[in-house]
Amino acid sequence: MQGYLIRGLGALFAIAAALLVVGTSPARSEAAAYTRELLRIPMAEAGERGLEALMVRPVADGRYPLALINHGSPRSATDRPDMTPLAFLPQATEFARRGWAAAVVMRRGFGDSGGGFAETTGPCGNPNYVAAATTGSADLRAAISHLAKRRDIDPSRIVSVGLSAGGIATVALTANPPAGLVAAINFAGGRGSPKDNEVCSEDRLVAAYGVFGKRSRIPMLWVYAENDRYFGPALAERFHAAFLAGGGKAEFVRHPPFGEDGHHLFAAGIPLWTRHVDGFLKGQSLVLRETLLPVPIAQIAPPPQLSEKGRKAFADFLAAAPHRAFAMSSKGAFAWRAGRRTIDAAKEGALERCQKHASDCHIVAVDDDAVQTASK
Repeated sequence: MQGYLIRGLGALFAIAAALLVVGTSPARSEAAAYTRELLRIPMAEAGERGLEALMVRPVADGRYPLALINHGSPRSATDRPDMTPLAFLPQATEFARRGWAAAVVMRRGFGDSGGGFAETTGPCGNPNYVAAATTGSADLRAAISHLAKRRDIDPSRIVSVGLSAGGIATVALTANPPAGLVAAINFAGGRGSPKDNEVCSEDRLVAAYGVFGKRSRIPMLWVYAENDRYFGPALAERFHAAFLAGGGKAEFVRHPPFGEDGHHLFAAGIPLWTRHVDGFLKGQSLVLRETLLPVPIAQIAPPPQLSEKGRKAFADFLAAAPHRAFAMSSKGAFAWRAGRRTIDAAKEGALERCQKHASDCHIVAVDDDAVQTASK
């Protein structure tokens, strides 16, 4: 979920990292419309490190409504430490464009957050999805409690936006909502998918949504793609039915197939999901700006060896999350990685993928800068 090889993928990230740099290029001028801040959220259970977080908001002074963005959980536990809030900077910037202060928060055991992984569901044959989602929602509650005290946050207008495991944690949050939570959005929410098109104890997961629905009264938007390989449309509709039967309030969107796996719609389909979100926010009287702030995209010329497909890939690369790197060979083979915790990790990943197609791959761009290399 943190990086994408352009070969085999169609639609990708639609906006770039917002940077606090003022310069002469259009991208740097547009980036100056935003402020970006790395944060540590205090939480007793997360120890001295607390929760790692990133906030993006318009640069103008004022009190901004808060959009809390919540990540999913990778299938492999070894991938958790490599996760970074930077991977969701494009999505956070989309909310900032609309007048929100958007905070991406890493829950305990993910990225550089402290406390150790706390959201275990138990064995596949006997999972406790209610407990896992409720534990995840505790981290969201801690983040909201801390951020709501800031002078640049309006504590009376808070929206939680969650993906996958973060989606069901957001649903759990609405069942015991903190002060100021006025709406919530669930993208492909769920837990317990060890491999494509398989979920541990589906009935248990459906029942968990029913449990949360009994107490949830916060207006919600749920978005699931038809080709989601974690939680397919039939199962997602069972989630929704159980939630409504309990008394919950959720508008359900069955989005058309997206890419090879619709589970990545929130991560890679910004131009597609924003229309659903805009409609939902309008219905909740939460439209903050009629004219959106500009999209900051790095201005780097594509290498001349790239084909038309490669040039499109390079444009997508420039619009992706940091840290990112683009690798190519002298004959035009290419690959890239984005949303990595470090620049070195982005470079290594891009080179590894590119070298599957050519032996002379080298890095040509990192984040917002071209890399000067000797001719091959």
